[in-house]
Amino acid sequence: MISVAMCTYNGAKYLPEQLESIIRQTQPVDELVVCDDGSTDNTLEVLRTFAQTAPFPVQIHQNPVNLGSTKNFEQCLLRCRGEIIFLCDQDDAWYDQKVARTVAYLEAHPEKDAVFTNARVMDGDSTTNGRTIWEEVEFIETQQELWNQGRAHEILFKGFVATGATMAIRKRCLARLLPFPTHVRHLIHDAWITLALSLENKIGFIPECLSNYRMHALQQVGFGAKVEPVRLRDRLVRDRSRKLRPILEKAEELQGMYQLLREQPFVPQEKLAKLYSSQKHFEKRASLPANRLLRIGPVLTDVLQGHYRFSSRHWWLPALGDLFE
Repeated sequence: MISVAMCTYNGAKYLPEQLESIIRQTQPVDELVVCDDGSTDNTLEVLRTFAQTAPFPVQIHQNPVNLGSTKNFEQCLLRCRGEIIFLCDQDDAWYDQKVARTVAYLEAHPEKDAVFTNARVMDGDSTTNGRTIWEEVEFIETQQELWNQGRAHEILFKGFVATGATMAIRKRCLARLLPFPTHVRHLIHDAWITLALSLENKIGFIPECLSNYRMHALQQVGFGAKVEPVRLRDRLVRDRSRKLRPILEKAEELQGMYQLLREQPFVPQEKLAKLYSSQKHFEKRASLPANRLLRIGPVLTDVLQGHYRFSSRHWWLPALGDLFE
């Protein structure tokens, strides 16, 4: 049985396009479970109208209070009956082969509990811009090779590359994943699913675009705008606290992630070594002395140990920044 878990919140504008794309699947789904998080537009009206003629059962649940996307997806997944569950945003559009290709992957890889795919980026007018979400998050070929070598967790310790809108999971893994944690910064539902399963090498990917992923001003979650590089002149004159703030936030985020994963009985603890090293690297960067001469030793040590790769693929840029800013 195949379920679709969709969470909605004031999504009436784009919802019909997503719903129609689910109907067009070459491999039909068996149920659509929708959890609405307190919409004030006509989202529920759109859903009820769709349910009257849909070729599969549609369950619509209204939350009495707003839960937020992570907890809303949690309850939505629990309501699904299918052995395979597709996570579904309210504003994207699936390609006709999405379900068939994804199910075929999971059937061919019974050891995997989840899989994600690439997607083309589209705007609020349903126009694609030629880019993909993997380009947006820089999930490049070398990272894909590492992933296939069983080192996906090392990639995710640096940043998340999978979005729930492209993901399907097996119901059997929910007992390990739920309840979703909410106390670690940036660790929303799809990030937690990906991270937890990667540590068991139980999540794979399909290197194809199987949907259009909408990026627009009203979306609840997304990749957000890319951070523009800081110009050299600004590096030399900006207040040092502005530089240190995001480094300290990253250290705190990694610390929370490390503590959370240490508590999970299914996590191989030896795989957390790089996460711990990454946390310590950012803590070290955040506590470098104001005197530039005194920074040379600790910065050089982390360069030689390869720890600046935790900060960037272009590791020399943060290293030089730590020396001179």
